Amino acid sequence: MSGNKAVAYKAPGIVEIIDTPFPTFELQAGPGVNPVNVGRKVPHGVILRTVSTNICGSDQHMVRGRTTAPAGLVLGHEITGEVIETGPDVEFIKVGDIVSVPFNISCGRCRNCKEGKTGICLNVNPDRPGSAYGYVDMGGWVGGQAEYVLVPYADWNLLRFPDRDQALEKIMDLTMLSDILPTGFHGAVTAGVGVGSTVYVAGAGPVGLAAAASAQLLGAAVVIVGDLNEDRLAQARSFGCETVNVTMGDPADQIEQLLGVREVDAGIDAVGFEARGHGAGAQEAPAAVLNSLMDLTAAGGSLGIPGLYVTGDPGAADAAAQKGSLSLSLGTGWAKSLSFATGQCPVMKYNRQLMMAILHDRIQIAKAVNATAISLQDAPRGYAEFDAGAATKYVLDPNGYLSN
Repeated sequence: MSGNKAVAYKAPGIVEIIDTPFPTFELQAGPGVNPVNVGRKVPHGVILRTVSTNICGSDQHMVRGRTTAPAGLVLGHEITGEVIETGPDVEFIKVGDIVSVPFNISCGRCRNCKEGKTGICLNVNPDRPGSAYGYVDMGGWVGGQAEYVLVPYADWNLLRFPDRDQALEKIMDLTMLSDILPTGFHGAVTAGVGVGSTVYVAGAGPVGLAAAASAQLLGAAVVIVGDLNEDRLAQARSFGCETVNVTMGDPADQIEQLLGVREVDAGIDAVGFEARGHGAGAQEAPAAVLNSLMDLTAAGGSLGIPGLYVTGDPGAADAAAQKGSLSLSLGTGWAKSLSFATGQCPVMKYNRQLMMAILHDRIQIAKAVNATAISLQDAPRGYAEFDAGAATKYVLDPNGYLSN
């Protein structure tokens, strides 16, 4: 085989379908690929024929031009696939397996991986701990919004589904295991959600909705989702969440109307660095969500922060925010003894358990996030509609598995 079509970032607001080389077991030079990684051998890897690959809000940050992503970068870190070729060092994963790919690339050998911190592997990105497919400053591993993709350290990284037919039947749910379901679940876990908790989730995009569904799975008594997009709030209400529209002002006022108090037990930031303030016509204010969560989370509580924050944002309003420096009311957090958890979700910590919850009908995550399958060729439309606020999780179908 020699051909491979993929979705690539071209310029702010523009993605295109390109022809790109078929993956091999040696890393090649290309847009965003760390020069130190070029020529790196991957005998421990496999080549997947992509079953499904999702458009993520994190991709959207790059496509908006809000990162330092280079033109030509092949996108896509939410990958599910069928193994079609294995490297000579792969022992347990077999050709024909249907597998979920954690968006974190990890080696399984370094200290962090051995401690379960797979989001900050020390060996896969020469510049800093942590790596991902098709993402800026993440080591340059080629993205999976493509017909075929290489996955390194396959025996370690891949989650094999136990039954092929069952997996394909539930694939629209299982495709969420690569990122947004574990990420949302991680946000809920690190926020301290448990039986009887009251929870506020800032953001009703797919990760926020996944966090809300995860909070329900963990036994929360009330889950409240805040956003400025009424269609996305309606999606949250569709599976039993309460909602607040932040264009109406301080969410604490609406939370008080729902709960009788202005605070919740657990707060989750599923918005990230492109946050806006509260009230009609509010402008971008990257610290707004974090400061709001500190105000409305009860003393002694925790903030789970799966929302993305970056160290390079050329589109930020001021020089400090362009480098990831935000005006946080840390004194509020200190005074209330709040705990904070940030960073990539260590997907492998949760994905097998969540797979079992899906296979045994404990969670219907595709319905919760309004998952919709589209062709690879329709990816530019999916990006445009998602950027415009569609209450939809777009799932790309490069090889026709979802239409069979």
